[in-house]
Amino acid sequence: MTVRRVYLVAGELSGDILGAGLMRALKARHPGIEFRGIGGPRMIEEGIETRYPLEMLSVMGLVEVLKHLPGLVRVRRALKRDALAWRPDIMVGIDAPDFNLGLERQLREAGLTTAHYVSPSVWAWRQGRVKGIARSVDAMLTFLPFEAAFYVRHRVPVAFVGHPLADELPLENDREAARQALGLVAGGDESHDEAGRGEVAKRPLLAVLPGSRATEIRFLGATFLEAVERLCRERPALSVVMPAATPARRGELEALLATRPALAGRVTLIDGRSREAMVASDAVLLASGTAALEAMLCHRAMLVAYRMAPATHWLAKRLVHTDWISLPNLIARETLVPELIQDAASPEAIADRLGVILDDEAGRKALEVRFAEMHVALQRDASRRASEAIEALVAGRALPQSVAPEAGEVAIAGGER
Repeated sequence: MTVRRVYLVAGELSGDILGAGLMRALKARHPGIEFRGIGGPRMIEEGIETRYPLEMLSVMGLVEVLKHLPGLVRVRRALKRDALAWRPDIMVGIDAPDFNLGLERQLREAGLTTAHYVSPSVWAWRQGRVKGIARSVDAMLTFLPFEAAFYVRHRVPVAFVGHPLADELPLENDREAARQALGLVAGGDESHDEAGRGEVAKRPLLAVLPGSRATEIRFLGATFLEAVERLCRERPALSVVMPAATPARRGELEALLATRPALAGRVTLIDGRSREAMVASDAVLLASGTAALEAMLCHRAMLVAYRMAPATHWLAKRLVHTDWISLPNLIARETLVPELIQDAASPEAIADRLGVILDDEAGRKALEVRFAEMHVALQRDASRRASEAIEALVAGRALPQSVAPEAGEVAIAGGER
């Protein structure tokens, strides 16, 4: 059965990446297919007719969402009307569960087939939400086996598709080539020790990614830069690269850097190219989220630090029940990556922990090997598998790639394919 029309709604830049990959896979299998909904620049390039700017849905935090709620409700009502008038074969919400699951439920109740791509963290908090998810979607498409196992246990149709970023990023990368491509210091540049003995040392490079949202820059930007300034004072050879996710984020980061003249010449601000920056680096400082997964798939040691509005943090502590917040640790089910959250994410603590990482070359190399193994375990041609699941839903066939709970737990704990 040919899939003719797909309604897609992505809620942030990471969803835009996933949506673009899914669109390419569907176009390869169904020439002439049409897409409509909400997408970012990558999805627009692939041909989606976007009804609203992606930024309208990119709101971070439990409390912050409340301020934007009336506008979000208006957008969801408009999208419901638009989708029902367009009559797609299926509507797929990409991440943004607080927004998309409600829209998916409304459209499913109106007779449309719906799917959700990227499981919310229902296994970590408010597990009762799975009942609402079952009413909202005809299937959940998950990145990780333990997520699929959760839905199998709760009798929600599910397809484990693997992670598109694991497919996109190469299993081997070249640190020196990435540095040269970005015009950064080469790893073999010579520097001399303080004793003047003329010993050659590799100049360390730190990649700093404070986030893609304005609210993340507000809560993390100044803290990250103060930590970087401390590190630079202690390590004269250290260089820093800081990718800006968007032109707006670049302007915000430039304003913050202007308040720290000591960092002039030490921090290279670049537009996008965050993956190249991570590959080029010896270590990465980043906010939690998809960037942590990307750093893992670039096989780089990292420190995850995160701050949010105090009220949001107060609520999160009472609602979230998980030992970790970063994806590398969640996937491994152990602490591979240090996490500093809220008050613990002070400039002093961040600088100290990064110093330990930068000094431990053997530890970094061992972690790079472990991350490469985890990379292999997640490489499953996810966009193609997601497109096959969508085809099955449209045709009324059984979903492919469902997993039993036991299989999911083994795949995560042991890193097996």
